Amino acid sequence: MDVPKDQMSTLLDCGLYNSAQMLGCFLVSSSSVNNDTSPHLKAENLALHGDALLRDKEYRRAIHVYKQALQYHKIVPKVNATIRSSLSSSNRSSSPNSFNVSAINENEVKFKIATCHYAINENRAALTEMEAIPTKSRNLQMNLLMGKLYRWSKHIRPAVACYKECLRHCPYTIEAIISLAELGVQAKDIFSLLPQTPNRSGRPPFDQFDSSRWLHRYVEAQCCIASNDYKGGLELFSELLQRFPNNVHILLEMAKVEAIIGKNDEAITNFEKVRSIDPYVVTYMDEYAMLLKLKSDPQKLNKLVHDLLTIDPTRPEVYVALSVLCERKDERAALANAEKSIKIDERHITGYIVKGNLFLSMNQPEAAVVAFRSAQELRPDLRSYQGLVRSYLALSKTKEALYTAREAMKAMPQSAKALKLVGDVYASSSSGREKAKKFYESALRLEPGYLGAALALAELHVMEGRNYEAVTLLERYLKDWADDSLHVKLAQVFAATNMMQDSLSHYQAALRINPLNEAAKKGLERLEKQMKGVDPDAPEEEEDNDGDDADGDPEDAELL
Repeated sequence: MDVPKDQMSTLLDCGLYNSAQMLGCFLVSSSSVNNDTSPHLKAENLALHGDALLRDKEYRRAIHVYKQALQYHKIVPKVNATIRSSLSSSNRSSSPNSFNVSAINENEVKFKIATCHYAINENRAALTEMEAIPTKSRNLQMNLLMGKLYRWSKHIRPAVACYKECLRHCPYTIEAIISLAELGVQAKDIFSLLPQTPNRSGRPPFDQFDSSRWLHRYVEAQCCIASNDYKGGLELFSELLQRFPNNVHILLEMAKVEAIIGKNDEAITNFEKVRSIDPYVVTYMDEYAMLLKLKSDPQKLNKLVHDLLTIDPTRPEVYVALSVLCERKDERAALANAEKSIKIDERHITGYIVKGNLFLSMNQPEAAVVAFRSAQELRPDLRSYQGLVRSYLALSKTKEALYTAREAMKAMPQSAKALKLVGDVYASSSSGREKAKKFYESALRLEPGYLGAALALAELHVMEGRNYEAVTLLERYLKDWADDSLHVKLAQVFAATNMMQDSLSHYQAALRINPLNEAAKKGLERLEKQMKGVDPDAPEEEEDNDGDDADGDPEDAELL
């Protein structure tokens, strides 16, 4: 008795993939189909079975079955091939996801084989399959996958060509827009592929935008972010948000950028807004986890990780968040989770950033350099530059650190953080402190509210014996910042000048803001011993402190 193909198609259309792949076993083993006289029927049956396996995520089985289908497809007699070709052209949909009961489309089967390889990170094999499909035969989905594979193999020009072809097929392919921006394509070049390009007389008022002009503004925003013009990108995203309130994608893009440039409070607000709108979002939630760790909010971090594991434990963001959660108690488990996130998606930048930071905290700067370099190759941003500078300084490679910091400054000429990074390199040696001071002051002129530069400049004042200037500078920021690191720095300066009571009050203030601040805990413990007349550097206590200092602020020992 024959197995009806239409029933196989019905199961696939209804999403019953497990049933479909089991029925497919009967279909491909049916004795009513003679492999010698009807190879085209065998090819069709195998292709349908492959579709069921692909959709059921049995990728290796699907590859095997699809390749069998292509073998039978090639031995179809020429006369049958002609008939099959006419049937195929009249009935076949252009989408590789539409499965026909007519003879198979060779290019679509190759695309499905490539899709399976890509799903299991066999990108080279996927690229080989895709390159066998003629350029003119590629549809939107094929071009998008081709762009990703070319980008993975660092073939930038063909990747750009594929993404542009995607926009010619459908101008609203957001993935292609983001990829083109990240590959350095100018906004005006992307505009030429979109409908209704705004005129040259300037931007029209935003409230008068028609249904497509918001897309041009979105392109501008992504190009700004890709070129490290974070301020411009955020302004454009804010305008888009006025037209599309509570747009989860825009809120996530803004939160990610704010996290990168250190606007932590704004980023946390946007991430929390996203979670209130859609509590099942996983995208960029590892960035949110990193912010919660910085804010020392273990309760929220625990809940976030629990939620992510419940939503989708196969996503790389979940394992980065888990790594962040483990870091305080078990660095090796944290490292294993960071590596798992990269294994799931080797282009997941946050995984490399977290991995680099873990290697630094474990005193393995050489490994940290490799991790931060990997992140930078995917997409250079402030955090990969910062990580590389810290790693090179830990290795006493001042020349490499300075080159990297200057590279960051060239990439982000209007960034106070990049200026501060150059200052950090000069501050690492006594001969460069005067230059460091100039860079820190320039950073504060560019961004007067940048606390990181103020703390670094205050530390420089202390090193040079200008304790009064350090206190004056830091106390200016107390009016606007309830920040534990600010109080710790003030406490350290007061302790260095034997103003014990003032130092005590600032350590206590830091711990009220963040009870988990290790520098404040250690500083307070040391101060209390000094106030009791006990030598805090007694040998028996020095042994206890040595292991802790590796995770603390390296400035503490020198200052105190």
